Amino acid sequence: MKPSPVSRRHFLHAALAGGAVSQSPVIAADAAPKAGVFAEPAHEIPLAQDADVIVCGAGPAGVTAAITAARAGAKVRLFEWRGCLGGIWTAGLLGYFLDFNKPGFAKELRDKLDARGARANSTSMSRFCYDPEALKLLLEELCMEAGVKFQYHTKVCAAFREGKRLTTIVTESKSGRQAWKAPVFIDTTGDGDLGFQAGCAFEIGEAAECPCQPLSLNALLVVKDVEKLREFVRFGQPKPGENTDGEKKKRIKDAIVSTGHFPSYAGATLWHVSGNLVFAMMNQEFGIKPWDAAEITAATVRARAEMHLMVNGLRSLGGPWEGIQIVATAEQIGVRDGRRIVGRYLVNKEDLIKGARYDDAVVRATFGVDIHATTAEFNQKAAIHSTNIKVKPYDIPLRALIAKDVDGLMMAGRCISGDFIAHSSYRVTGNAVGMGEGAGVIAALAATSKRMPHEVPWSEGEAKLKSMGQRI
Repeated sequence: MKPSPVSRRHFLHAALAGGAVSQSPVIAADAAPKAGVFAEPAHEIPLAQDADVIVCGAGPAGVTAAITAARAGAKVRLFEWRGCLGGIWTAGLLGYFLDFNKPGFAKELRDKLDARGARANSTSMSRFCYDPEALKLLLEELCMEAGVKFQYHTKVCAAFREGKRLTTIVTESKSGRQAWKAPVFIDTTGDGDLGFQAGCAFEIGEAAECPCQPLSLNALLVVKDVEKLREFVRFGQPKPGENTDGEKKKRIKDAIVSTGHFPSYAGATLWHVSGNLVFAMMNQEFGIKPWDAAEITAATVRARAEMHLMVNGLRSLGGPWEGIQIVATAEQIGVRDGRRIVGRYLVNKEDLIKGARYDDAVVRATFGVDIHATTAEFNQKAAIHSTNIKVKPYDIPLRALIAKDVDGLMMAGRCISGDFIAHSSYRVTGNAVGMGEGAGVIAALAATSKRMPHEVPWSEGEAKLKSMGQRI
């Protein structure tokens, strides 16, 4: 599972010699060509060294890490392969914040969304809907205010080490390839792309080759009269005697089945955003490795087609479904289960059961075990796998956010170090924000004091957050 690490010596040798900067050995021009292999021509790429902390991936964990690190005094660069900040919240049209009743940056986001009227009418601090366009704008403003230099349409494509220490990454964008050096890096790609490229060991799914949790392509819908759909749609403030969430899911599934199609997600859900806008999560794609471009492309195409099929079918029913249509499908399909990079601690099932407490706790998770059907066959019986595990609020320690195999590399979000069961709980975005906050402050302290992240005690990070008025 480990790619061959490329040393700084090889990187410098290739760069000085005009060699290709890649994770494969430089191939001489006169070498005999191999079948199915293309020897990339040698070239030099520009190298920048203007950041203390580089964050790869601007989803909930990444944008939080970048803002926190910058507020803690670090010069920060943030790279994102899509055209907005927020990741699954915005490009993915997730629709719902979960496990969000936390202090620190999570509270700041709640308050700022409320001030803009961008949080769905809800009294819950832990579970609520939001306006995705308002969130895009808010996150950009917060990054600019903090001094974060962020760059869109830019994907990390290679990583290079000096011994065990990560020193340089290479990105690919409209500007071509660019190299970037920094003392500390944070992998917030969701799928552990940076950790993998740097040579870290990782785990996926329930076993070495899955089964993995399924993917879902969400959508934003418009309806003719959302009040007529109350028996199906979740509202921030339900009326007395209104159907439970479980009853609403069953009614949606039954309505779709009545059109002649059994939904690939038996727990199909609609959330009210505002006016007659609703978020929809109604499909799943099974057994997809999210770093396989061909697989994820095919999954996205199937999911989008199914979403249109289901919405068109519901509209054909008339009545409360009259006029329902898709405003937009998500730019990215939602991934629940990618690589989990091996760290200096593995968050595990026993932590959830016993409600673990740690001195280096960066966030306390409260969300339950949530394993969606891992096959289409199981989905016909139930949308969720029952584990009978009762979760007690548990701590995620800083050690789980620090790579074991590579120095100078941290993780935040769903790619941290944990087992399959624990991951199904901590993967929700309220916990991703808390992890981003912890990783951001430790990365800043490490980089600006010429230490490695594993050399900075959490007590120092917690004190820094308190002094910033941003405490987890």
